[in-house]
Parts: sequence; C-alpha cells; structure tokens
Amino acid sequence: MNTSTAINFVAALVLCCLGLSANALQIEPRSSWGAVAARSPSRIQGAVDYVIIHHSDNPNGCSTSEQCKRMIKNIQSDHKGRRNFSDIGYNFIVAGDGKVYEGRGFGLQGSHAPNYNRKSIGIVFIGNFERSAPSAQMLQNAKDLIELAKQRGYLKDNYTLFGHRQTKATSCPGDALYNEIKTWPHWRQN
Repeated sequence: MNTSTAINFVAALVLCCLGLSANALQIEPRSSWGAVAARSPSRIQGAVDYVIIHHSDNPNGCSTSEQCKRMIKNIQSDHKGRRNFSDIGYNFIVAGDGKVYEGRGFGLQGSHAPNYNRKSIGIVFIGNFERSAPSAQMLQNAKDLIELAKQRGYLKDNYTLFGHRQTKATSCPGDALYNEIKTWPHWRQN
C-alpha cells in the first residue's frame, strides 16, 4: 500500500468511526443565505432529547444554491413577519442543493414544534414530501447532522426522533418523508 492510499484509507476509517459519510457534511452559515438577525434568541443549556423532522411544503423544492437561499430567506421572512417568531423557526435546513443551512443553529431554542421547542432540534427539508421522499443526499445530510449534534454534545445519545405530525395536528413532514424517518433507529411512536 502506498502512502497516498494509506492516508485515504485512514481518512475514510476516521469518518466512518465518527459516523459521518465520506462526503463531509457542509453546513452553510446564516450569513450565506442573508439571514436577518434574530430578536432575543433563547439559549438551551445541555443536550436535548428530541429531533423533530419537518418539510417546508414548497411544491418544487430547490436544486440550486440560489433557489435554496431565496426559499430559506422567504421562510425566515414569513416566520418573523406573519408568525411573529423571533427568527426562522428551525435550527437547520436540509436543501436540495446538497447542503445543510444553519437556521437558528445548535444550542438555541427553535419555534417549530409546540411543547418541544425547548428540548429539541428542528430540522426542515425544503420541499413537499407527501408523495416522494427527499433525495438520498438530503436524507444522508440529515443523518450526518444528527450525528454531528450528538458528537458536539447538543443531542443526547438516546434521543427520540419524531415527525412534526407527532407533536401537533399537521400532515408535516409529508407521508413519504414520515414513512422514511420511521425506519431510522431513533424514531419512536408517541
């Protein structure tokens, strides 16, 4: 085995042991999509117990960074304006351009699931997932994000995964996405 092959093998082994895919997760900061500053953000102390999965219900989703950033900015405008949230409601956004975008980020309380906001990380997939599931890349990005949250101490190892519909009367995150997350190890019936 030559040196280059050995280095690549070790790098793949490290990523595998960390639970991250070989395509390292790319989290775009709030500044990348032009986020407006939050009004009085509320910190969460310690690791949370839940991950709540949502969909944005945008019929066509997004496939380019330009489209995705525009949609995220529109979601923030709606949340801060019409809904009077202090910021975009979600902690992270999984987009069709292959990226994860920071919403509120780690360690901050979201506004995405009544009675769970103080004890969860809210992850939204951009698109409508009633009939078809998100791409394999989007699903992997969400799994990698969850693993990263555990590694960084923001999520308990024995966390529970819910679809938004398990926290209130809604069809979110869509039937296809809900059926997908029901196969993930930490999903629980409530």
